[in-house]
Amino acid sequence: MCISSHRKKRLKILLIIPLAASGLLLFIFSGCVSVGPSYVEPDVPEAGAWQEKDDRTISQEQAELGEWWLVFQDPVLNQLIDAAYRQNLTLQAAGVRIAEARAELGIVKGSLWPQQQRLDAIYKYSNLSENASNVDPSVIDTSYSEWGLGFDVGWELDVWGKYRSAIESGKANLEASIANYDDILVILTAEVARAYVLIRTLEGRIEVAHQNVQIQARSLQITEAQFEGGIVTDLDVQQARSLLKGTEALVPQLEAAYARTKNGLAILLGVMPGTIDHMVSQPKPIPTAPSQVAAGIPAELMRRRPDIRFAERQLAVQSARIGIAQSELYPQFALFGSIGLRSQDLGDLFSGDSIEFFTGPALRWNVLNYGRIRNKVRVQDARFQALVLEYENTVLSAHREVEDAMVSFLKTREREGYLSESVKSSLRAVDLSMLQYSEGLVDFQRVLDTQRFLAEQQDAYVSANGLVAISLVTMYKALGGGWEIRQGNDFIAEDVRLEMSERTKWGNLLEQEELEPPTEN
Repeated sequence: MCISSHRKKRLKILLIIPLAASGLLLFIFSGCVSVGPSYVEPDVPEAGAWQEKDDRTISQEQAELGEWWLVFQDPVLNQLIDAAYRQNLTLQAAGVRIAEARAELGIVKGSLWPQQQRLDAIYKYSNLSENASNVDPSVIDTSYSEWGLGFDVGWELDVWGKYRSAIESGKANLEASIANYDDILVILTAEVARAYVLIRTLEGRIEVAHQNVQIQARSLQITEAQFEGGIVTDLDVQQARSLLKGTEALVPQLEAAYARTKNGLAILLGVMPGTIDHMVSQPKPIPTAPSQVAAGIPAELMRRRPDIRFAERQLAVQSARIGIAQSELYPQFALFGSIGLRSQDLGDLFSGDSIEFFTGPALRWNVLNYGRIRNKVRVQDARFQALVLEYENTVLSAHREVEDAMVSFLKTREREGYLSESVKSSLRAVDLSMLQYSEGLVDFQRVLDTQRFLAEQQDAYVSANGLVAISLVTMYKALGGGWEIRQGNDFIAEDVRLEMSERTKWGNLLEQEELEPPTEN
């Protein structure tokens, strides 16, 4: 049955009145400001220059840290880092969490509009007791059906900025998730480089051990021949054999460390152990650090380090939460309404007489709960202050990490130079001791001592070569380098995006431009 024109007109008038009142309220409250603190990034102390600024190896020129590993000029290292960036599972999970933060921001943005929008449909059959005290079967039907169709809406107006603060918090959380992604990328590139340098260092140490095994095996042969000739005692033979076996025992230990490091590198690349052997199977020299390293100035650290940006964005998130908590101190205004159709017979459901509706404003004010609400505000404020202190500590720790890595790099390089000279002298000492021993000028203990010291110094020298490169890697990590390689690229891998899109309707939220932090205020 159609609704009569008279009832349509009356319905239109009845609906216009509350809608006009709602529009007036929205206009009145549209200029209201948010309660809570206005977030300002805290000031933190900054060093004017690095402590090692006077060392010529450290340059304060602006550092190009986007692909810092290129300074080692090692194509294999470049390939490994590129593979890790594309395949590392921890990094991919961080990219997905950016999409999660974007979706959460969409939820809080939706809170600015009517929070309750519900369509209801119902059919109900009732049978009342004829023996009930308030039921007269001669007056009312004790058995009847009822059909209903309705739409309810409720809208809490954002008078005090609760929902706007939630949006600010959501935006800051999205930016924090991107900073977290960048921080993981900084760590990943450094760990890949460190593992690669360690592999090359272990290769060098294994080679040195084999060289010393050959030297000591030759000494054992000479000693055994002299023992058979009655020139020396069995003591010299046993000492020579002991030194040789001790050096040989070092080889499997180094080979085990080599295998473990390769397995760890494979995990960083997001593949099974053993599948990257073709990339590192050919022995190569330890990557060499450049003669001069550009470290920039301390003031650049705040911009480059993702963990500092993450800590600062967490502050912005928490600052907005203070405003959300404070908004509960004030009265909450809402608009509500419901319109529907209700009829005993389905055929009459859409007639004009079946229309029912109500609408109006509402006010809610927790006037007797101030103690709890104020303490909720204090909780959020205390959390904010704790994050301020953690942020300051993050900045201080970042400066310390750079200074520690810088001095470690410089002093390890200095130690490498001394060890290089020591190895040269040790090689000469071994030759001289063997010559003098064969001529009977020194006992065999002198030969053993020189060979043992040579093995120790050569191993220490190769280890120092690796530590120089690892110290430089650590310095680049401390400076916050490496995350820039993701600029212009997607946070989420293509196969992961396709899998998520096939499982859930993401719309365009997985696109790069959507995952970038919003720039609007």
